[in-house]
Amino acid sequence: MQEGQGSRTADRVAERRAAHQVRDRPLVLDDPIALRIIRPEVAHELRTNPPAHEATKLGPYLRAFFVMRSRFAEDALAAAVAEGVRQYVVLGAGFDTFAYRNPFPELRVFEVDHPDTQAIKRQRLAHGGIEIPPSLTFVPVDFTTMKLDDALRGAGFDETKPAFFSWLGVVPYLERPAIDATLHFIASLPEKSAVAFDYAVPPESLGWTARLIFWQMAKRVAALGEPWKTFLDPQTLTHDLRQIGFSSVEDFGADALNARYFAARTDKLRIGGAGRMAMAKV
Repeated sequence: MQEGQGSRTADRVAERRAAHQVRDRPLVLDDPIALRIIRPEVAHELRTNPPAHEATKLGPYLRAFFVMRSRFAEDALAAAVAEGVRQYVVLGAGFDTFAYRNPFPELRVFEVDHPDTQAIKRQRLAHGGIEIPPSLTFVPVDFTTMKLDDALRGAGFDETKPAFFSWLGVVPYLERPAIDATLHFIASLPEKSAVAFDYAVPPESLGWTARLIFWQMAKRVAALGEPWKTFLDPQTLTHDLRQIGFSSVEDFGADALNARYFAARTDKLRIGGAGRMAMAKV
């Protein structure tokens, strides 16, 4: 992202989640706030002429993946809350809306993101009439000058208690040392702490069609000034997560995720094979 501006990819993700609310039935992610936190002109376009916002065949795959990963994280969070976890950290929160429709009164939410993106989000929240709940704490972090643990500690995060982390749409944009540093921090937290995140596999591991979709997506994000930097092999990642200190590791590819979230649909909405979800627990 460019200094002084919010993340362009975060905007695109939010717009795809909003498009899902008006274009797809049944909903994978029911988000009544989604249309209120995106750019007003895009919200108007989605309400009046939804197909005009999606000009390529790649669109449905992106829309499916973005709503799936949010639903995946929120399902895992609900399970963590049922086990007694009361801290939720949204890493690279972008325009995520969970904190404003949080069904768990006892859950404290920390939204971690770059100060520029957070400033734009707060403007949109005010413009959309979306109240900031007392359970939410914004944690502005420029990772070039600040460490995650220091930023969270300063925001009131309690390292002596377990926490659930969602880390969506971030890992591919980071260098491997930054990824490992975040995972080591989460693994150092108390038992029941966990993280759910998505990642991209090496393009050479994909079939021809999936590879074509992959490079189209990579070209789009690079054009926005936010190129992908890191691709992870599922087996190697599982091994690395255990070495870091996680006691339970699960990995989910397209077949499993489509079966869980897109089965029996008549609109053919589904995800492709380039992105996967991982879940690691202390």
